[in-house]
Amino acid sequence: METKDLAWQVSCPRRQALLFPITWKSKISPYSGMHAISTDVYSSIMSLISWVINHIAPIFIVTSPVTSYGDQVWSMHSKRSSAGFSLDIPLIMLVASVLKVFYWFGARYDAPLLIQASIMVFVQVVLLQVALVNRPPFGAQHSLNKPFAGATDGDSYVTRPFNFWQWRSRKPYWQFLAYYTVTLAALQLLVGTSEFYIGLQGYVALSVEAILPIPQILENHRSRSSKGFRLSVLVNWLVGDVFKMAYFFLSEGEVPWAFKLCGMFQAACDCYLGLQYWMYGEGIDAAVDIDLKDPRLA
Repeated sequence: METKDLAWQVSCPRRQALLFPITWKSKISPYSGMHAISTDVYSSIMSLISWVINHIAPIFIVTSPVTSYGDQVWSMHSKRSSAGFSLDIPLIMLVASVLKVFYWFGARYDAPLLIQASIMVFVQVVLLQVALVNRPPFGAQHSLNKPFAGATDGDSYVTRPFNFWQWRSRKPYWQFLAYYTVTLAALQLLVGTSEFYIGLQGYVALSVEAILPIPQILENHRSRSSKGFRLSVLVNWLVGDVFKMAYFFLSEGEVPWAFKLCGMFQAACDCYLGLQYWMYGEGIDAAVDIDLKDPRLA
């Protein structure tokens, strides 16, 4: 009788829980343990992503002017030639970066973005100086062999009104930048507290910077070739876009919408550049045809 009662108690699930608590818990603990582990892993991953966005991304953003253009400066200095380099690059970046610095006084955006703009001004001034000092005979610097070659119309070089940013002397370049900076400083003193002017500063500065890839996109489309556009430059831009987008939208700092909107536009342009690089490649036949048309552009 006692044996039957014991067998009945063991066969009953509730009795099992009382008689063998360890065995009963072992049936449910794997599921609860897996849930706890998955929650911990998710929390760890999110903490890591948050740490990267708030600590690594700002470092990448601040140092991006040096990593993006340092190689170009060294290359022109060591070769004693800036052939193939378009002076439109420092023009676009200086106009945008100087305006972004003044924009900070009204918007008070996050410090890493201000530091990045300030470093960009310095890097672009050095880049412009090195390019001007090592400039080849007029016309040769507008080669198609480097990113952002100067504008061409068929086989002829397109001049701009008043030869803007195509001057043969170095002095007008620095005069323009000085007048531009002084004008912005005067406007900052006069209307720097206006909400409309502050917003206009941000959108103009970041829109100018966002159009940086457009000349290369148009040139690639015209020549059906990405020849001369270095893959390292494209990769640097795309990686930078990833960090910038993550920082703009996920960081704890203050990032105005002007940065976000123009950043998205620039990221889209960079992605299209990547698509062009994949579609056109080196475009050997097109490049050879261009070289035959105008030996100066070789």
